[in-house]
Amino acid sequence: MKHSIRRQFALIFIGLMMAAVFSCWFINIMFLEQYYIRSKTEVILEAYESILQAANSDTYNTREFSEELNDVCGVYNIMVYVMDVNSQVRYASVNGGEELEKRLMAYLFGILAETGKIIREEDGYVLQRVRVGGDEYLEMYGRLNSGISFIMRTPVESIRESVKVANRFLAYIGVLATVVGGIITWFIAGKITKPILELNGISEKMVHLDFEAKYAGGAHNEIDLLGENINKLSASLERSISELKTANNELQKDIEKKEEIDEMRKEFLANVSHELKTPIALIQGYAEGLTEGVNDDPESRSFYCEVIMDEAARMNHMVQKLLTLNQLEFGNDVINMERFNLAALVKNYVQSAGILTKQNGIEVRMEEYAPIYVWGDEYKVEEVVMNYFSNAVNHCGGDKKIVVTLNQEESNVRVSIFNTGIPIPEESIPHLWEKFYKVDKARTREYGGSGVGLSIVKAIMESMNHGYGVENYTNGVLFWFELEKA
Repeated sequence: MKHSIRRQFALIFIGLMMAAVFSCWFINIMFLEQYYIRSKTEVILEAYESILQAANSDTYNTREFSEELNDVCGVYNIMVYVMDVNSQVRYASVNGGEELEKRLMAYLFGILAETGKIIREEDGYVLQRVRVGGDEYLEMYGRLNSGISFIMRTPVESIRESVKVANRFLAYIGVLATVVGGIITWFIAGKITKPILELNGISEKMVHLDFEAKYAGGAHNEIDLLGENINKLSASLERSISELKTANNELQKDIEKKEEIDEMRKEFLANVSHELKTPIALIQGYAEGLTEGVNDDPESRSFYCEVIMDEAARMNHMVQKLLTLNQLEFGNDVINMERFNLAALVKNYVQSAGILTKQNGIEVRMEEYAPIYVWGDEYKVEEVVMNYFSNAVNHCGGDKKIVVTLNQEESNVRVSIFNTGIPIPEESIPHLWEKFYKVDKARTREYGGSGVGLSIVKAIMESMNHGYGVENYTNGVLFWFELEKA
């Protein structure tokens, strides 16, 4: 394979080994000498802190001070010479500290001709890198506030040649380790990829719905676990495909039956709507004729004519609502999404319904709202408001109040219409949105309700993919719906 895992394993290992060797080689060249000098500097500063502490506490004549400096000088190969303000020696290390006396005096009196590269210079000392007699040293000298003068020196061994030798050895070892590791990785990767290739062959057969091949490994590792799962998957797929073929035949029959039922229901609604229109028109026509003097008894004639006209109007209203609901449910009515002022729409409808609320002795409360623009079908949203508001008027009781509110949220606007009165029974709330469902059939008949209004609300809001609902309160009921802010 062009991009085999085996080759990728080997190349990745070789690349990592080469990168590690090169990084070590580069770090040695760039930073090893600096690290060595920094380490020597820290040792010199540690000895200086011991001298400074002794001078401040006037303990440089004690045995503890001498032992502490002896330890530092012995471990880190530092030569130290300390003298007081009277030029009397207070400490000289055994490894050549007395040899530094003249050099210290020369520094103090400024008669030393040679200079070094200053590494650090503070009030109490100067730390520099000097060469004396062909050898390189780190040297610190200075005079403390107490009058104590000191000089310290430690040899800086040349490490450049050591770095070259170490890098050459590192390069040889790195190349050898890379080659040997690459060969070993190649063979190990082959053993790892062999069962993977076997699993690939099995999966290819499964693609062609051949479930006979099974994986048989013995390494008891993650690949074997994958192979066992593929065997289980193969058996499960074979069984599932068989079940699916059986279920598919049954499903096809169910689909055909459902389509037939849907067509029958559509046809039923269309036929009922069509058949009711003609008798409704005839009833209205004869009722109007009766009111013109067909019957000899004017009082009786007028009474029966009004009954016929009321029933005809009720039936016509129901037919129109059924037609609207049928179009919404079966997607025949196109939703025209547009940007409009929701606050103005609600306010205009509430004002237009003012005569109806006054006739029923209802107080309507609605605050003044600034323009609130939303996305939706303006005509259908107005129909939702009409259904909610007329429902509130018909069921308003108690204090006889209707409260209309518009609440703006982060991305939506919620319109709420609350009416005082008797709350809806909890068992009836889930059925409110069903066609022809009526909580109080006698009261619904009284005001001429058809039981379709809330079903139309449901169909409209679901067609626009927005929320709607109802909430019970102790003193009334609140219906709401939401639209997207524009």
